[in-house]
Amino acid sequence: MENEVNLAGSERASTHKARMSKERIENAIKQLNEISEADYEKVIGLANVCKPFRSVIHKTPDDYGMTDWEDVFLKGVDGVPLDGWYIPAKGGESNKLVIFNHALPMCRSGFQGHFGLPFSGYDNVEIDFVIQMKHLTDAGYNVLAYDIRNHGRSGSSNNGVSGIGQLEWRDCVGVKQYVDNHPRLSKMKVALYSQCMGGNSQYEAISRYPELFENVACMVSPMVVSMRAIYEAFSGLQGVSQYLDLVDFELLKMGGWLMDEMTPHTAAPNVKMPVFMIQVKDDAWTKNPEDGQKTFDLLGSKEKEIHWIENTPFRFKDGYNYFGRHPEKVLAFLDKYMK
Repeated sequence: MENEVNLAGSERASTHKARMSKERIENAIKQLNEISEADYEKVIGLANVCKPFRSVIHKTPDDYGMTDWEDVFLKGVDGVPLDGWYIPAKGGESNKLVIFNHALPMCRSGFQGHFGLPFSGYDNVEIDFVIQMKHLTDAGYNVLAYDIRNHGRSGSSNNGVSGIGQLEWRDCVGVKQYVDNHPRLSKMKVALYSQCMGGNSQYEAISRYPELFENVACMVSPMVVSMRAIYEAFSGLQGVSQYLDLVDFELLKMGGWLMDEMTPHTAAPNVKMPVFMIQVKDDAWTKNPEDGQKTFDLLGSKEKEIHWIENTPFRFKDGYNYFGRHPEKVLAFLDKYMK
């Protein structure tokens, strides 16, 4: 029966059909023949955002005194192996579960920019997701956290190329099926904490498998982003904004998805559960507040909130660490729908 469900999911219409037009490919090839070596290196660097290095597990729940946690071994709906943790609530397992996923190029423990290269090539800051799990378990939530494919200790797929949700939705589906088939977890009330690439993936999973997520109480959705907004911002910072067709061409050549395909906008109307979105208002690495506001407006949820992190342009340092430093709003939102 499970195989039948998986097969049905694979036959469902994706949110995108056409690839690059003939005209755009011809323009990209023209750009490729004319571009300087220095600018081409920048274009390749932009495309390689979607072929990330692997972050390492630099912390575990033990670092914050969480006990009785265990390693868990999951799989995407297509069979890709996923590594994770199950962490029970402080004082003993509760009846509330938060499924926690991460951003690119991170892993379940966060990001190690403070370790130096290659991590600091993105940003030389630490992002700590384990302290966020500590906030959740202290508040009475069990946590199931996992590394998305091509990240952390999970398996590889698509030659290491990320779809920023267009491939990774398979992991969100597989993890939810694991929960629903588990003798204890299946009896718990479930919330999602799905951020950036993980949030895009979750939107896509909900869009493709709405019945699988009907019993989810709510979702916290930090930092979801459209890759066109990322590429427009980064190409502008690097002085190569005229080469976006070439960026798409390089993505296509590496077996990836085009920037307009890697967006939460197309699946957002199918997200109907209560959502708490978090965005950096003046994010230097994307086009906010426009992109985040558009995603929020497109959500099909009747009950939704957005929190803008202000007075900073720093996506990594201040965006992904927001819940770790300021847990109050996230916990209040979860308590509203989980109690």
